[in-house]
Amino acid sequence: MAADFVRIILQRAEKAGKEVCEKAKEIIEEGMSRGSLTLKGFEKEVEVDGRKHVVKLIDGSAEFDVGRGGRKLLRIKITAEVDGVRREYVTTYGRYGSNNAAKGFAYARCDAPEVREADAKRFSALVEALTGKKPRIRRRSDGTIKLECYGGHPEGFARYAELADAIKRWLEETGQ
Repeated sequence: MAADFVRIILQRAEKAGKEVCEKAKEIIEEGMSRGSLTLKGFEKEVEVDGRKHVVKLIDGSAEFDVGRGGRKLLRIKITAEVDGVRREYVTTYGRYGSNNAAKGFAYARCDAPEVREADAKRFSALVEALTGKKPRIRRRSDGTIKLECYGGHPEGFARYAELADAIKRWLEETGQ
């Protein structure tokens, strides 16, 4: 039934014009990819700040947590090897601001500033490889580097089977 529905949508979009048809195909592809990809074995090369990074995924999971003030959080944990460095990357999502926007935060690790900067670039490469969008990187005066995921990042992570159900549930339960 779903295949017939998609076929009908594409037929109508073709009649409406090339731009409408392209947009319909884009939306259908996005919908079909939700929860259909797997993190295990995923490998991609991405460019961050003019340097190519090789991202190899090992595993991932998403779980719920309760933050300060009783806020329901979503913690995404991904074990990956980026440029030969293997570690667990963790992004914690919450709802913030008057518009209840979903935002995820992570911090670059390591004590030496040059190592922290390299970790931030590897983390950024990982997020971009998985979601197609770069995270915002904020450097504080104390040397802390904070990565912010927003906008389409949760939806980008939801394309992966290991994360899809938890992300969908969190978005529904914490929505406006």
